[in-house]
Amino acid sequence: MREIVLGTAGHVDHGKTSFVRALTGIETDRLKEEKKRGITIELGFAYLDLPCGHRLGIVDVPGHEKFIKNMVAGVTGMDLVAFIIAADEGIMPQTKEHFEICRLLGVKQGLIVITKKDMVEEEWLEMVTEEVLEYCEGSFLEDAPLVHVSSTSGDGIEAVRELLDAFVKKQQFKEVFGPFRLPVDRIFAMKGFGSVITGTSISGRLAVGEDLCFYPTDLEAKVRGIQVHSKDVETVEAGHRTAINLQGVDTAAVSRGMVAATPGCLAPGYMLDCVFLYLAANAKPLKHRVRVRVHLGSAEIMGRISLLDRDVLQPGEEAGVQILLEEAAAVWPGDHYVVRSYSPVATIGGGEVLGNMSPRKRKRMAEKDQEHNRQVFQTLREGSVEEKIILFLREQGTAGLTFEEIGIRLGVFGKHLKKILDGPLSTRKIVVVDSTTKRYLAKGVSDTVEETLQADLAAYHQKNPLQVGPSKEELRSGLKRKVDEKVFHFCLNELQKKDLIVQEDSAVRLASHQVALQADEKKLRRDLEKWYRDKGLRAATVRETMEQFRDYPESLVKEVIALLLREEQVVKVSETLYYDAAGIDALMADVTAFIEKEGEIDAPRFKNLTGLTRKFSIPLLEYFDRIKLTIRVGDLRVLRKKVS
Repeated sequence: MREIVLGTAGHVDHGKTSFVRALTGIETDRLKEEKKRGITIELGFAYLDLPCGHRLGIVDVPGHEKFIKNMVAGVTGMDLVAFIIAADEGIMPQTKEHFEICRLLGVKQGLIVITKKDMVEEEWLEMVTEEVLEYCEGSFLEDAPLVHVSSTSGDGIEAVRELLDAFVKKQQFKEVFGPFRLPVDRIFAMKGFGSVITGTSISGRLAVGEDLCFYPTDLEAKVRGIQVHSKDVETVEAGHRTAINLQGVDTAAVSRGMVAATPGCLAPGYMLDCVFLYLAANAKPLKHRVRVRVHLGSAEIMGRISLLDRDVLQPGEEAGVQILLEEAAAVWPGDHYVVRSYSPVATIGGGEVLGNMSPRKRKRMAEKDQEHNRQVFQTLREGSVEEKIILFLREQGTAGLTFEEIGIRLGVFGKHLKKILDGPLSTRKIVVVDSTTKRYLAKGVSDTVEETLQADLAAYHQKNPLQVGPSKEELRSGLKRKVDEKVFHFCLNELQKKDLIVQEDSAVRLASHQVALQADEKKLRRDLEKWYRDKGLRAATVRETMEQFRDYPESLVKEVIALLLREEQVVKVSETLYYDAAGIDALMADVTAFIEKEGEIDAPRFKNLTGLTRKFSIPLLEYFDRIKLTIRVGDLRVLRKKVS
């Protein structure tokens, strides 16, 4: 069963760790330095078995401003927050920063816990309570229950348990589908076991014996064992605080910030399309391409925020931006992030990832370009799944996307993704251009390629009226933008299905194109036909033919000869000898009759039969072999059909 995760948030020394200890009996500060200094430095973990039978996972986060990076990692995967304020101090700087981080990372529910009630007078407690309720107005904690507790005496702790039990009872736990993901927050070696990673699983299910990939690298390892709250389990689902024992990987190869996930479900990227909220508390506008610290899961990555539709972002404003990372990250759409300023370090904003494999988007000052960017982000944020798929495919152009790549862009896989794709496929909004790799193209993109091919063929026919058309490779290489071979052949086949083009051997032509000769070209054709007919079996060489028709451009003579070859009025016997087709047909009949009578023929008997010299007889005999009329056996030739 999926586990609900409760996390703490609040200013340093406001009693978060003491509250968890009073609630669960578990000490979450495990480091010597934490115990010595009396503050939490690293994430701490505990659990609470509720009366309803559910086990609640608990993450205790550090409150000091120097350890905000660790706090952000702890909020990832949190279902609800215990927002903690000490009664003796009220709202403090990290109270506000933790509050904003929870909001930016998508925490939707929680409870407000005012600690140290035993250290203040009732009147002061009421004043702090009023201050806290006023601060939470209009936020995700506006209607949250508020409890006063003393972690020392235990006063109010039972009320917290009852609230948590009531919360969990209302939850509807669904079957977990999809790939497993866990942002790594610790990696260490355990004697006798090897490498161990820990983190909060945020999606899917994992079982012992399965493989994990550590994104953004391609490092893989096998799962040797799994523990949840120090107990061995065979499988783990989303929401569980998890320790995974790995086989086949060294601790030095894995680091905090990596995402341990099912192989093939993520793709490292440096550009993220995001919705970004610039917090109202910021003192000055945010400039284009300012350098910032981006917190994704348990990772902190330096990057820049590219404003695509404005010069600056004012405090309190929200916009679609592209975050340009200095190191690769592996996320899904819907993941949340926090942005902190480069120096001095402070939380300035954050939001939700909309696109995880985004092409580079340039800032353009023209209004039409800015409007285009706004429409793209509107689709990413509010569009249907089908509209997003079409947008992704249009962005990729003729490169298209495979089934797996579309899955990574959506965070949807397997049968669920196939069902989604069935819709736009049935309406021909997208097409499959390669069934082997399951590569898809937006129909609008393939339509553009088809239109370009038709335009290029029309231009070719105008320039070369006596040619059937270019070869396929010539047509493809002539495209202004390189088109993948599979896409090219798909578009050709689509045009052929529509009877718009014809493929003749290796040549391609428009269906409407017919070779049309001018008056002088028609005369040249008649003269060439007579020339070859009159020459008979003592054919003229190509050079002799060109000399005979030197009054015409040589290119035109070659084009008309090529036309006669295509129409099978002339036969090419060798590179230099061309014959009248009727004369060759007659000779084939004579040779066939001779061999059927004599059983064979050789070069001397062929010369006697035709009266030709070696200059003509040898090329003709080789031609008959080539067209499989005869087959050579030593110095003799017999009919091929007799041999077979």
